[in-house]
Amino acid sequence: MKILSVRHVEGPNVYIRKPVLIARIDLEELAERESYEFPGFVDHLLRTLPGLRDHHCAKGEPGGFVERLYGGTYFGHIVEHVAIELAHCSGLSVHFGKTVYAGGVGLYDVVMECQVYPAQAWLLEQAMLWVDRLLHGQLPEAPSVIAEAKRRVGEAGLGPSTQAIVDAALRRRIPVRRLNAGSLIQLGYGRHRKLVEATITQQTSAVGVDIACDKELTKRVLQEAGIPVPSGGVARSAAEAVAQFGEIGAPVVVKPYNGNQGRGVCLNLCSPQDVLEAYGIAAQYSDKVIVERYVNGRNVRLLVVGGKYVAASERLPARVCGNGRDSIRALIDAINRNPLRGEGHEKPLTKIVVDSVVEATLRRQNLTLDDVPPAGAVVLLRNSANLSTGGEAVDITDELHPTYHRLAERVAAVIGLDVCGIDLAVEHPTEPYHPHHCTVIEVNAAPGIRMHEHPSHGLPRPVADAIVQSLFPHGQGRIPIVSVTGTNGKTTTTRLIGHTLHQMGKMVGMTTTGGVFVGGQPVVEGDTTGPASARMVLADPTVEVAVLETARGGIVRGGLAYDCANVAVLTNITADHLGQDGIDTIDDLMHVKSLVAECVWEDGVVVLNAECPQLVELGKRLPQRIAFFALSQSHPVLARHLACGGTGYYVAEGWFVEARGNLTWQIAPVAGVPLTGGGALRFQVENCLAAAAALRALGCTRQQVAKGLCTFQPSLHNPGRCTVFCMPNGCQVVLDYGHNPDGFQKVGEWLTRVPHRRLIGVVGVPGDRSDAVISQGAGVLSGIFDAVVVKEDVDKRGRQPGEVAGLMAERIRRDRPEVPCTIVLDEAEALRFAIQQALPGDVVVLFYESFDRVQQVVLDLGGQRKDGLQEQRPFIPSSALQ
Repeated sequence: MKILSVRHVEGPNVYIRKPVLIARIDLEELAERESYEFPGFVDHLLRTLPGLRDHHCAKGEPGGFVERLYGGTYFGHIVEHVAIELAHCSGLSVHFGKTVYAGGVGLYDVVMECQVYPAQAWLLEQAMLWVDRLLHGQLPEAPSVIAEAKRRVGEAGLGPSTQAIVDAALRRRIPVRRLNAGSLIQLGYGRHRKLVEATITQQTSAVGVDIACDKELTKRVLQEAGIPVPSGGVARSAAEAVAQFGEIGAPVVVKPYNGNQGRGVCLNLCSPQDVLEAYGIAAQYSDKVIVERYVNGRNVRLLVVGGKYVAASERLPARVCGNGRDSIRALIDAINRNPLRGEGHEKPLTKIVVDSVVEATLRRQNLTLDDVPPAGAVVLLRNSANLSTGGEAVDITDELHPTYHRLAERVAAVIGLDVCGIDLAVEHPTEPYHPHHCTVIEVNAAPGIRMHEHPSHGLPRPVADAIVQSLFPHGQGRIPIVSVTGTNGKTTTTRLIGHTLHQMGKMVGMTTTGGVFVGGQPVVEGDTTGPASARMVLADPTVEVAVLETARGGIVRGGLAYDCANVAVLTNITADHLGQDGIDTIDDLMHVKSLVAECVWEDGVVVLNAECPQLVELGKRLPQRIAFFALSQSHPVLARHLACGGTGYYVAEGWFVEARGNLTWQIAPVAGVPLTGGGALRFQVENCLAAAAALRALGCTRQQVAKGLCTFQPSLHNPGRCTVFCMPNGCQVVLDYGHNPDGFQKVGEWLTRVPHRRLIGVVGVPGDRSDAVISQGAGVLSGIFDAVVVKEDVDKRGRQPGEVAGLMAERIRRDRPEVPCTIVLDEAEALRFAIQQALPGDVVVLFYESFDRVQQVVLDLGGQRKDGLQEQRPFIPSSALQ
């Protein structure tokens, strides 16, 4: 077995609404083999991973997977369950898994719920090795695999402070996205977007951070503000440190100039030799070392968020309590086995690390690691009380005297930090503040909050909620989202919605097959209808509303970029992309597209085409409000929906109409909307109805919708969709993006109704469509055009040159042998050929791959863009296109 590819899908997807890992695997020699064929394999597997007995599998209850194992199941399925069980053993709460056939012998896609992608990708590899070892009579190295998996989970997972903020945001339904392998997090969308890294927020002052990181500058700024700080200075050599000690007098503190988390800090030093040793330790972290007076008192950390005191914790240094039997080293090992202690910041408490500071602290007590303290004797391992060096925390939020609240808030304001940790040495925390009995030891930017969220003793304090509240005092950090999908009409509908919102003064972020646009300006060119483009819009801090064209390919390969939209529009579902990505039928395609409808807030609206049977069936199972649209009020689905008090949109007496139950309102005259070609472009009328329904669902007034529809100029706002040019030789050229049978049919219905001499088609189909879809498209085209030029895309999508064109030409010639059919493979040359052969009154229609390229051909030949087909000249007989 081997893994061919692995990818991470962050958002809602066709499997579940949570992130997943998808791996393409090749079973190789195990293809079409099942578990029962290998005697003893199942028993060995269950002995090494007994938790598999609880897996439900298809049966839906514990033991279901075991039944499958003994009855016989394929090895892709087994690898899936082993990987999930290994994730459980590593501390991850992973439950969903699915293995699906990937279109070739032994090829499968293993899908798993994914919480920590790097660790779970590695666990999938280990699951394969686990199964392979058992098949070859070897036992997996279970303890080492689980230990390494836990290490990787801890390494790749978020730290406790960041995780607490993420959890607090999710409780408020604020969207969250991790931006890197560290702790950089995006909260919210668009103009409400906020960036957070640990407890550094987008609102944190860089100047404040610089001051807090410079301990000597911090002391000077506080001292000038009348806030008590310890006396002392900076040493750049051991001799200077000893000299400072002589000036200050015992006891002193020696610490790195710009250190953090208690690293390299030695306290309560009473001799020049202690200072020399401490200087050597601190100098490992900074080339400048602070020597300052040691202040007696209880070590208290105060937390200020958004200018307000929120919590206080008394911190206790790392220590052991003797039992009269074990050495200090053994006592430390026993403490570190506490499941609440982990490496670094992965758990509420940190393991105690024996380093030079611990050894020096013990020496000052005339102790070594091998000494056995008497029962009840408390041995300090450090004088500093940081949790990151093994200390503990006791919550004293309610016990601290209120005067210290004001002191903490003043310190944070003086330094300029929105989230600020203030370390005090306080003699009597429950008594009023007095400068003679309290000293500010340090001020911390990016303070850790696990001591407040998970204190060793006392009540936990929801300080992460306070941080999130300071970032989002109102609302959930969201902007309105409209997601548009379907087979045809997506781009035009998206552009109509975006244009109308732009007309209203909104800063619109829009993704389309023509690029990403923000505020009407192009940001990225190309087909940008996948999740990466949507994330680009949702991360833009200027965007007020997002209008996202959401295509099938992006959904299948990358899921959705958002958790829930306010409005979803599904234009239609017809045969296209069949034979790709495991989508073989209309029902398969419907399953993919329906995700857009399902990921809408319960109080949101889903806009559906009443003339599409698949969408009508979808509407029956959606909990959201449905708005149907159809060309006629008499359509039975729309009529029934309105009779039940629903909302619908249709055309009546030449007007776009909104109806709710038996109430109706005219929105705009169809003839006044340039996109509709005076009503002749029926598919554009449908797109206008869909857009109007979406805009009204967003809360736009009918007048605003009407203005948007009537000011939407096809040549300016919808390039490449039925774009018309008049040519010097008297013919007209239409450029359109149609690329599937339904798209061809709808353009054909329009063209056959307008006056023309001949219709000349320059046609092609993308190579990744199945032979059946290519043939079906050619069959539709053969019934529309009087002459055909067959071309091919530059991107053959896996086909051989000429292969698609040959299939199309064969079908066209078979269906209508009287229609001239010429193959010119290059798209631009095919168009040039057709225009040069056309006569006055002819209409040349190109279904293009690259709009810019073919538009340039038309312009080079003297074409002038027009909004709609012009009145044609009288019919003049001529020879057929050669």
